[in-house]
Amino acid sequence: MAQTITTKKFAKNVVYSIIAQIISLSVSFILTLIVPRFIDELQYANWQMYVLYVGYVGVLHFGLLDGLVLRYSKYDYEELDKARLRSQFVVLLIFTSVISFAAIAVSLFAFGGANKIIFVLVAVGIITKNIVTYSSYMFQITNRINKYVILTIAQRLAYGVFVIVLLALKVNDFFWYCLADLFGDAVGIVIGAVFNRGLFFGKLIGLKETFKELKVNVLAGIILMMANWSAMLMIGSAKMLIQWHWDKLVFGKVSFAFSVSNIFLVFVTAISVVLFPSLQRIQPEKLPSMYKSIRNVLSPVLFFMMLFYFIGSWILNLWLPKYSESLVYLGILLPIIIFSSKVSLLTNNYLKVYRKEKLMLLANVISIALGISMFALCAYVFDNLTALLCCVVGVIMFNSVLSEIFVLKTIKVKIIKEFIVEAVMTVGFILCASLLSLWIGMAVYAALFAAYCLFNYKLFVSLFKRKGKTAEVAQTEQTMAEQSGEPTSVQAEERAQDKIDKELDV
Repeated sequence: MAQTITTKKFAKNVVYSIIAQIISLSVSFILTLIVPRFIDELQYANWQMYVLYVGYVGVLHFGLLDGLVLRYSKYDYEELDKARLRSQFVVLLIFTSVISFAAIAVSLFAFGGANKIIFVLVAVGIITKNIVTYSSYMFQITNRINKYVILTIAQRLAYGVFVIVLLALKVNDFFWYCLADLFGDAVGIVIGAVFNRGLFFGKLIGLKETFKELKVNVLAGIILMMANWSAMLMIGSAKMLIQWHWDKLVFGKVSFAFSVSNIFLVFVTAISVVLFPSLQRIQPEKLPSMYKSIRNVLSPVLFFMMLFYFIGSWILNLWLPKYSESLVYLGILLPIIIFSSKVSLLTNNYLKVYRKEKLMLLANVISIALGISMFALCAYVFDNLTALLCCVVGVIMFNSVLSEIFVLKTIKVKIIKEFIVEAVMTVGFILCASLLSLWIGMAVYAALFAAYCLFNYKLFVSLFKRKGKTAEVAQTEQTMAEQSGEPTSVQAEERAQDKIDKELDV
């Protein structure tokens, strides 16, 4: 039976994951803020085209890997049926290789110039990205977060060091920067094979049983996979329309704004990768209170982080003056981190725990249909890039609220005023960033955030009381456990949390 995830264990896993994300953040800093200074804008735009399209090759496992996540996330590594999983890996490898070679052939004949190189490299990424994802998922679902950290650090460092060497050699060709990404994947594959040796090498189950298992995994995971990748299309479809309708230089500058906003999401990702297997192992009756607790911490932290836009914008303008236009786009796009974070960290994880993948997919499909209609209207009818970017924020906000409504109905929790307050904060930030000068905008948004904190004063007090009282009761319970001969801090921690949940309703 899989080990129970305690608060202490969960916190330890989060720390591990944050370490990995700090390394990832450092590499992202180099890729997003250093490379554009030293390569020309057209080469940067070509590189961003590769980044955009290679980001979607993970859909080509057709739900197999997501099925493994849903079906095996309650098991520790030692409990896995490794021969069964090895067989699924072999199917994944063969299938992605066939698609990759076909895509290379098509790219060589269908495209010319830089686009030919871009799509050939994307085709290679079909294999590398899916194999890295396989290893990464196996670490996450078996709660071996320390191994996940090693893989992430090795992959990102390899990518980052390769890029630093290219910059030192003053390489201006986008091809080598794309190759650096694939090199990072290769290192990740090696690390994954070393620590997941039992899931890569060894005897396989019979062919008939392999395809039977494949069918079960794909049917279990296809909806979740479609939900996850359709979520990416909410932003990706906007970027594609920008690339198709406007020139590559405009696309490159908008991509820069998206890339900077993504930097803010790395720490949320750090928590998200450990939250799902933890939620799978938590007693069902505790899930609603945990949802409210996480949400009540997440929203204020994210709105506070938005203050750094103004200081960061000033620094970026000095560092990358040729991308000053991108900072205007960034001011519009940055609020997507609020709603993307909640979807990634909370709503999607809860819907997966309750096996409501169809609701995830429904929310995403509705949002994409709305988004593509609005994006196309802004691009091809009004020819207005600013309006399109505002629509991106609106669609992401709509998707977040719709997904959260589905979760709230499932766990029977009511949240109404929070939606209104968050919408006001979002609109307020965009207006401050877009219409006011930098420092005046910062002052006005700071005042708005202060009002937000004042509005939620009782909530913050309740959270601090909960944290302090939990620690106090946990210590008492642990002492009692030791005196009675019970060797378990886990039991003490669970009893403490049960008491606090009954006394405090956040």
